[in-house]
Amino acid sequence: MLNRIKFGLKVLLVVIMGGFFHYVLPQHDVVRVTSTEIIRQDFSWYNKLFYAQADSGNVEAANRDMRLINTVRRKTWIWGFFRRESEEVMVYRNEDTGWIWPPYFKFDSSNLQAEAAAVVSSREDEQWVVLTHYGWRNKLMTVFPNAIGVRAVEGPDVRIIPWFNIIFFTFLLVAWRFLQAAWGQFRERNLDPTLDTVDGHMDAATDRARGVWGRFTGWLGTWRSKPRR
Repeated sequence: MLNRIKFGLKVLLVVIMGGFFHYVLPQHDVVRVTSTEIIRQDFSWYNKLFYAQADSGNVEAANRDMRLINTVRRKTWIWGFFRRESEEVMVYRNEDTGWIWPPYFKFDSSNLQAEAAAVVSSREDEQWVVLTHYGWRNKLMTVFPNAIGVRAVEGPDVRIIPWFNIIFFTFLLVAWRFLQAAWGQFRERNLDPTLDTVDGHMDAATDRARGVWGRFTGWLGTWRSKPRR
């Protein structure tokens, strides 16, 4: 039963960490920008968590203007690794992240909106771009991924290699292995000798206690009445 609980906790930790990294790390979508717009967005307690702060220099409020980038992208299989011929609509928000979270240090939402407006195209005259973003799209909660950058590409079949994510996870793996090695050395040099010393003192104290108890029981035995002859 205990092993099942440990396994369940490990799976839960992996799911939570996987969802966290999938949300905050940059993703790249090959899209065709169809339009840009600005809407008035009201935030509620359950979706405010998924929005960044107000643009730099503005006051944080319960509602604010929000820039949107409307696009069309190719549908995909297996988390975006394989593209299909059919298309789907995708909407991105465009807001500053500032100095807070996540640490993209984005202050140029107005410039990005102008760049997105400059590559708006129609089906007859397609202009495909790579739109870098983080976050998720949730229609029920009215949550949009936040656009970080946009650049033109030749067509919808271009292959994007997520170099940042590869380097990040490589660094994470190396750091984890380094911490494991450092913990092993610390335990070997400091904890294990200390624990051995403590065990030795406890064994000595136990032996002394047994000796005292043996002498005490022996002394009690001298008070017993001797058998009559």
